Amino acid sequence: MHWADTPIHFIDFEGNRTSGILEFGVVTLRGDGIAAVRTRTCGAVGRIAPEDVAVHGLAESRVAGQAPFRDEWDYFAKLREQGPLAAHFAQAENHLLKSVWPYPRQSPDFARPGLSAAEWGPWIDTGRLYPQFFPSLGDGKLEELVAQLGLQAELDRAAVHHCPADRCHYHAALYDALAGALLLLALVRRPEFAGATIPWLLQMSTLDAAKRTALRQTDLF
Repeated sequence: MHWADTPIHFIDFEGNRTSGILEFGVVTLRGDGIAAVRTRTCGAVGRIAPEDVAVHGLAESRVAGQAPFRDEWDYFAKLREQGPLAAHFAQAENHLLKSVWPYPRQSPDFARPGLSAAEWGPWIDTGRLYPQFFPSLGDGKLEELVAQLGLQAELDRAAVHHCPADRCHYHAALYDALAGALLLLALVRRPEFAGATIPWLLQMSTLDAAKRTALRQTDLF
């Protein structure tokens, strides 16, 4: 299961459990490149705090009248059936997704081929991969990694092509998803990772030794 043979869906959300998911961005990677993208704003389910608006720029007036994120069930369930989900520091995306739908449909277990699971994860997590393999780059902050790896110009070109004109910046969902996707491509294009597989990327995206061992098991019993 070479990484380029399976769709990888890189996801970013703006919002929190109080406001709900206010914007999502999805970048699907396949065959060593970007195969598809999707983004939209979503109606709030609770209060949007002013300090959050200062970060992501999504005020109540911006999302008023938009369909809520929960209307995207079939889309996200199909993503999970097609390939593993990915994010930069995936814990936040996983928690937000589970706050809307605790479980997806029964889907392939991409960490253990041949098995199935009703879980959104495990996730491929560039926020965990880079600090492990390149500790000199720091603690994995998205904007800093993009700059250190010389990817900012490529990201901005991709954003002009894919993102809404007023959302070509960090803390906009599709822009951040594109940034993470480019980080993942930069990693797996390196000669030392040429043979990377989906199960290996999923295993190395967890720092928990027990969970990593469990992901290596090919038999549950």
